[in-house]
Amino acid sequence: MPAEYATFGLTPAIRAGALLSGGDHQVHRDFVDFVVDGRPLLFRLCDLDAVSPLASDIPPAIFTAQVRSLLLETEAPLPSGRYIVYGCPECEDLACGAVTAAIERDGEDYIWRDFAWQTGEHADLERDGYHGLGPFRFRGADYRTALAALPAGGQGTRRRVLLIGARVALLAKLAAALRTIGVGADIAHDADGVPADELRGYGAVVFGRSAGPAEQDAVRAAFAAAGVDVPCVDGRAPIVPLLVARTEHALDRSPPEQRRLTALASSASAETAGGAAGGADAEVEVTSSCRVHLTAYRVDRLARTHTREVFDGVLEPGRHRIPLDPRTVRGESYLVARTAGAVLTTAVRR
Repeated sequence: MPAEYATFGLTPAIRAGALLSGGDHQVHRDFVDFVVDGRPLLFRLCDLDAVSPLASDIPPAIFTAQVRSLLLETEAPLPSGRYIVYGCPECEDLACGAVTAAIERDGEDYIWRDFAWQTGEHADLERDGYHGLGPFRFRGADYRTALAALPAGGQGTRRRVLLIGARVALLAKLAAALRTIGVGADIAHDADGVPADELRGYGAVVFGRSAGPAEQDAVRAAFAAAGVDVPCVDGRAPIVPLLVARTEHALDRSPPEQRRLTALASSASAETAGGAAGGADAEVEVTSSCRVHLTAYRVDRLARTHTREVFDGVLEPGRHRIPLDPRTVRGESYLVARTAGAVLTTAVRR
């Protein structure tokens, strides 16, 4: 008797790019994630920074080959009928490690089983297997329909951002940072005269400090006339890593109900009359067990930016209160929370 069926689906996902402390960075990747029984499969892997083989930035021919491979129309790329389910987001080297699984046909059904972490040609299931994950049996018609519906170039995500403002010093730094992580960026005073086809290529708009309400309304009207509902980012804060994080959040096309990081808030009480710092904390909500990085940014009276890593740990599903050192969130302060595939930002309230 066949095992109980699991549902199979696909959903857009991102691996958010970032500027990291010490001058390092991680690249932005758009990809298609696998949804098993209504939940992204990647969420079952607690602390994994990885993307599926169905990435939107690979050439269409390679993307099509990946789809055909998952449909078992070509030979398995690894011994024992094993396929890469999630791989390194920075490169395609198996030596970096990948989640693999045996995929096979049973009549009309497709079965994914024996999930493992693999760094070489052969997987050691006893040592590196994801025990308790799978096997999953998918109805053949649903499985084939979901994969066949993918366009040749992925989900057609828009990884370009339009930066609007007359004072371009900060915007130029932001554009350079976005390009570093793989997101295209253009700077303009406004959107007047920009062809509709070009506007449709942007996934987000960032408004600089000089863009007032009238200029912002004109830009939104231009995108609306082009038939594009584009998210807009407040780019007034003079902190480039923070603006990168806000832009990454705006570029996230994954369904809100299938996101892992769902809420971020922070508050700090004022200093006491004697000059002592008040209390401060952050609230983070996640929908599945995952590693969360929390970074605080503060602008001092001389317009210098101070950065502090305030939390790095695995959180279980639910809402969590994280105490903060009040000295790290004095004055104009912001928090950025990251998981492997999502990012949220917030200003510290007082």
